[in-house]
Amino acid sequence: MNYTEIPVDKLLNIKTLGALKNTGYEPLSIKEELRKNLIANFQKKHNVFEGIWGYEDTVIPDIERAILAKHNINFLGLRGQAKTRIARMMTLLLDEYIPCVAGSDLNDDPLRPISKFAKDTVAEHGDDTPIRWMHRSDRYTEKLATPDVTIADLIGDVDPIKAASLKLPYSDERVIHYGLIPRSHRSIFVINELPDLQARIQVALFNILQEGDIQIRGFKLRLPLDVQFVFTANPEDYTNRGSIVTPLKDRIDSQIITHYPKSIEVGKKITQQEANIEKSQSDQIGVFDLMKDLIEQVAFEARESEYVDAKSGVSARLTISAYENLISAAERRLLVNNEKKTFVRVSDLIGVIPAITGKVELVYEGEQEGPGIVAQNLVGKAIRKQFIHYFPDPESNRKQKEGKNPYQKITDWFGDGNMVDVLHDYSAGDYEQELMQIPGLEQLVSDQHGKQSKEFKLFLMEFALHGLAEYSMLSKHKLERGMQFKDLLSSMFSMPEGEDEEEDY
Repeated sequence: MNYTEIPVDKLLNIKTLGALKNTGYEPLSIKEELRKNLIANFQKKHNVFEGIWGYEDTVIPDIERAILAKHNINFLGLRGQAKTRIARMMTLLLDEYIPCVAGSDLNDDPLRPISKFAKDTVAEHGDDTPIRWMHRSDRYTEKLATPDVTIADLIGDVDPIKAASLKLPYSDERVIHYGLIPRSHRSIFVINELPDLQARIQVALFNILQEGDIQIRGFKLRLPLDVQFVFTANPEDYTNRGSIVTPLKDRIDSQIITHYPKSIEVGKKITQQEANIEKSQSDQIGVFDLMKDLIEQVAFEARESEYVDAKSGVSARLTISAYENLISAAERRLLVNNEKKTFVRVSDLIGVIPAITGKVELVYEGEQEGPGIVAQNLVGKAIRKQFIHYFPDPESNRKQKEGKNPYQKITDWFGDGNMVDVLHDYSAGDYEQELMQIPGLEQLVSDQHGKQSKEFKLFLMEFALHGLAEYSMLSKHKLERGMQFKDLLSSMFSMPEGEDEEEDY
């Protein structure tokens, strides 16, 4: 039987070098291993990077080409673009188990040992050399580049305690304590945020990437390390601590540029996959596709906003956190009113503001406005952008003759001095009653979306109010416990005492 055809349970029963030789095992470098398994996955039509949405025609083909070329990889992209996640998923292209010399710190291949310990063990025991099996999940090491990272952390150092306990002179190779990279022999080693690594530490990686030499406190060791290096970096280092030194960049074979989702649909797939929603929340709270679109639209608006630092980026974590907050806002309202089921409302978007303010880096003008106001403006722009997908464009209907403007009846009612309060904690009955009192609002929704459910129609009625406010046909003002809608012109001349002039979103 060929070594590759041996079932895992029988493979794990092989305990000695002699028994391993009898299986026909041959050493394979990690890059050859990744290449072999990627080709096998192509033949089986299996996608290793399942769940990485939006990269099917861009980033993933680049990764596959780099693996086939046996390259070290640098993922270049802004935060929240799945760079580290992809690196972790590369372990799925490794063999499930590989043999190592038992007791070796460097995961030595029994037929190709590189450490003094492994070489001495094989020389002493021959075919009786004990071996252990290493699972692919143990063949991944990740290090975040921070200013305090030292060469000793990555490469190694002399261990005086080991020298004393083993009664060895410092000239003996056995006093070395190996760092993360030598211990990642035959593994994937990831350095996140490579530009943050001090230049002198980056220089220490030169020979490892090119020749395999390492030097530790005067020891010049020829260790042909077998490591698949993966680095991640931002195109512009927003921490302002450094950059990738040119000779190191030259030694990284493939640089792959990542990006944010290019469509609302892709963004929704990512958010729905990653959001941590309890089953009880899913069972009790209904979420319309329009609301999911609004959440994604907020991120798109943020990436184009003049107030948000484009060099820092807007992470996909923004929409994930915003969606989780949205569900929690609806759940809180459900608990307050002691109801069994509910659906999200536009007013629940108040819950996403904290998720936005913590996820965007503002430029000077944005700081002047304040993170809360910027977040509210982003939500408002998202509502404005999505509004015309569900209702006639208010701009083109603004000058229509009486009877042809679908919004005329609504704006006239507000123009007569009427107003509506939509509070965050309204019960289902109060919410419906408040919206139903507005003449023409239900008719507007029925004309455009007559076949929809009652719950979605109520949602669209509230959405219409927010949309008309964004198109300056109504005014909306923040109350302590909700929002107030009223006529635009009258609100300019008669602001109630103590009312905040800032729009909520």
